[in-house]
Amino acid sequence: MSAVIRASGLVKHYGEVRALDGLDLSVERGQVLGLLGPNGAGKTTSVRILATLLDADAGDAEVAGYDVRTQTDEVRRVIGLSGQYAAVDEHLTGFENLDMVGRLYRLGRARARVRARELLERFDLAAAGDRPVKTYSGGMRRRLDLAGSLVADPQVLFLDEPTTGLDPRSRTGMWEVIRELVDRGTTLLLTTQYLEEADRLADEIIVIDHGREIARGSADQLKAQVGGERVELVVAQRTDLLTARSLLAEFAVGEITVDEHGNGLGAPVAGGAGVLMQVLRRLDDADIEVLDIALRRPTLDDVFLALTGHVAEPDAAPRKGEGDEGDRLRPDLAAVAVAHEEELA
Repeated sequence: MSAVIRASGLVKHYGEVRALDGLDLSVERGQVLGLLGPNGAGKTTSVRILATLLDADAGDAEVAGYDVRTQTDEVRRVIGLSGQYAAVDEHLTGFENLDMVGRLYRLGRARARVRARELLERFDLAAAGDRPVKTYSGGMRRRLDLAGSLVADPQVLFLDEPTTGLDPRSRTGMWEVIRELVDRGTTLLLTTQYLEEADRLADEIIVIDHGREIARGSADQLKAQVGGERVELVVAQRTDLLTARSLLAEFAVGEITVDEHGNGLGAPVAGGAGVLMQVLRRLDDADIEVLDIALRRPTLDDVFLALTGHVAEPDAAPRKGEGDEGDRLRPDLAAVAVAHEEELA
């Protein structure tokens, strides 16, 4: 398969800040690539370049076979973008927002109206479709924004931190919608600070920090880089810690950690659930009461910490140039509005 999204050696400076430092990307048709990193890592800059909102200082990129620098109109016709901020007009109704986007895309008055109702139904907004958006919750606004990016049924979708600021229930709902889009064949580039989000949605993940790729692979491949499973347990009596540690050492393939305050033990192991059962048997034979025991796989949080030396920081302030006012514009809305302003009449 040929890549639908391709970028090579992308470099971008904001003054003295090097926001991108030679980033390479490739996404096959119908696949999801997750760009994972904290604020300021270069995720939004990457999306803006691919969406023709920003020129790279070096490197080249194509979307659906079109050069993002020289064929901007062609690129904009095949993409949709949902940015970090919901690009909706709160004084219009949900229906009017989607109808406006349809008319900007020159779908025609009748088709734009039909498409708006279809998307309101699809995103569970039909009952609120004729209410002003200022009455919508944050999750409803995000769903409406995503619906707006799909009015023209784009081949390629860019989602720049689509669930930032949502409560867990709304975030889970958005994940279900995104997965449905991918199952229908949409090619997706997803940026996120949420490690669980990348784990749930992405076929391949590129971990970036300070504008550079530091790792790539599937979620399982990245987790394998920091080791296998860990057995973690809590004993009822502190006096049993030493004996339990000795028993756990028979199965450990690395350093054992001891939490004397919480009566806890942990150790890296190999062998999966079978090892967990053996550890339980040995503890039972030694008449050690266990309050809790689990086999824990590494998470993407562990991966990020191991690769960068620091945790992902979702609440950190963005670097200059990342997440600024320009990121509030969606190319399918902003660019088309400039080119076809008369359609608003």
